[in-house]
Amino acid sequence: MAAADQPGKAPARSKRADALRNQQALLTAAAEVFVASGVDAPVREIAARAGVGMGTIYRHFPTRADLVVAVYRHQVEACAEAGPRLLAEAPSPFEALRGWVDLFVDFLVTKHGLAEALRSDGGFEALHAYFLERLVPVCAELLGAAAGAGEIRPGTGAYELMRGIGNLCAGRGDDPDYDPRRLVGLLLRGLRRSPEA
Repeated sequence: MAAADQPGKAPARSKRADALRNQQALLTAAAEVFVASGVDAPVREIAARAGVGMGTIYRHFPTRADLVVAVYRHQVEACAEAGPRLLAEAPSPFEALRGWVDLFVDFLVTKHGLAEALRSDGGFEALHAYFLERLVPVCAELLGAAAGAGEIRPGTGAYELMRGIGNLCAGRGDDPDYDPRRLVGLLLRGLRRSPEA
């Protein structure tokens, strides 16, 4: 009997796909709540944003630390996967870089709260290494494409740019009136080979 003819095979795959989609939606909702309310936000707020019951969250993530780590990894993967997609879809390599930096800023605003929550568990160093391993090559590819197209001056390193953006984003958590995006925009314009029109 073929696998497709066996009872339960397709629904099981579909169920796993649905569960994965639900988990991704939950992580996206948790990240949004963390940005708005901090990593100590009530689980019911995350459940409401995700459209799931609190039991669903606890089934996937028994502790808050489990949820925080999962959100961190989810956001790193989203940033890593966005780079090649933006390069393929954006009208220019610089626009792809700008779009990716915008996503990176969103991540960093959340990451500062996540980092504080993770430091007490001692797992932050491993996650930070994972963050660098996944995102520095993506940023380097975007910078290389923009420099190769003559849109930015060559010579800016990916880690250097990411660290600079991170420093501009660092004060956001302490001051709701501070929006790092304006300064990050100035930083990106400073990379341009010629002034923008």
